[in-house]
Amino acid sequence: MNKNLTAFLAQNAKKIDNVHCVASDRFVDPETGKAIPWAICCITAAENAAIRKSCMRTVQVPGRKGQFTQDIDANAYLAKVAVRCTVFPNLNDAELQQSYAVMGAEQLITAMLTPAEFEDYSGKVLEVNGFQSGDEMVEEAKN
Repeated sequence: MNKNLTAFLAQNAKKIDNVHCVASDRFVDPETGKAIPWAICCITAAENAAIRKSCMRTVQVPGRKGQFTQDIDANAYLAKVAVRCTVFPNLNDAELQQSYAVMGAEQLITAMLTPAEFEDYSGKVLEVNGFQSGDEMVEEAKN
């Protein structure tokens, strides 16, 4: 076993390439008529933890007066992670947001995609980030 730590230096770590996938067949290239793929990047564990923390809320324990627990807003978490990992299209583009009459990237992505498309896309985003399924990620985030 080589105990040389140079393999762990940031510049020596293999880069994770962006992944392209079609989030919806409804967004097509006017010239070719083919669906335009979206680009997804991977984030760090620290970025994921910050997103997860921003989606936590304090809720009262049912039947226990004065007792509270932490809960995660899974829908907000999925939207924030999907937005952060979407490289293309630019969900922060003001013109794109105006075309859907929304303000903010999280509202835009949920306005652009149907519920099933969003579910599939957010699952792909989680997969790109190393998670096996969206359900497992939500369960982990709850704990």
